[in-house]
Amino acid sequence: MPTETTLTKYGHACIRLEKSGRRLVIDPGSFTDVPAALEGAEHILVTHEHADHLDSGPVLEYLAAQPSVTVHAPAAPAARLAEAAVAAGLDAARIITAGPGEQFEAAGFAVRTVGGQHAVIHPQIPVVANTGYILDDLVYHPGDSYIVPSGPAPDTVLVPLSAPWSKLSEMLDFITAVRARQVIPVHDGLLNDRGLPMYRRHAGTFAERYGSALTVLEEGESTWIG
Repeated sequence: MPTETTLTKYGHACIRLEKSGRRLVIDPGSFTDVPAALEGAEHILVTHEHADHLDSGPVLEYLAAQPSVTVHAPAAPAARLAEAAVAAGLDAARIITAGPGEQFEAAGFAVRTVGGQHAVIHPQIPVVANTGYILDDLVYHPGDSYIVPSGPAPDTVLVPLSAPWSKLSEMLDFITAVRARQVIPVHDGLLNDRGLPMYRRHAGTFAERYGSALTVLEEGESTWIG
């Protein structure tokens, strides 16, 4: 198990993990400075197809500039990204479909996948696939879902603070259920300067109540995990 992994938060739901000089990025979306997040990344993980988690244009530009970089994503966004890659003269095999219950290695990280579906936004809005990722049994990024993974709790869980598909009580129940050592708020790009402190305050209260520590990262800030 790695003991020196750095987690850096970028805009909204995007994070970058680094250990031993190797980098992996999760969910480089449209609320993120994607080129900054992807700098030096060997692999990209995508939880689902929504634009705030996958900004295809700059991702394809990065893939074109870095021929060894690969991507894992659920079937629908993987197919669209592969089609765009072929149109740009890139190898579609670099885009790999990821679903729940899989294990693989990416940029030196052991990855397990969980979940399967995006949280319901509204009964009349189709539900899309959502793959959560657990890396080195240390970090859990659930994407747009509050699925609690089976097995021992990851050391660090990324908690979506606010979204069209969630309410505050569900976010707090997720913190309570996962019981990770460390809680890091993400998915906060829709909150303004008044709402964000309130959501963070509630998350911190419940994290402390159930034995977790809240670590707030502003955009570009990092913390050690493991």
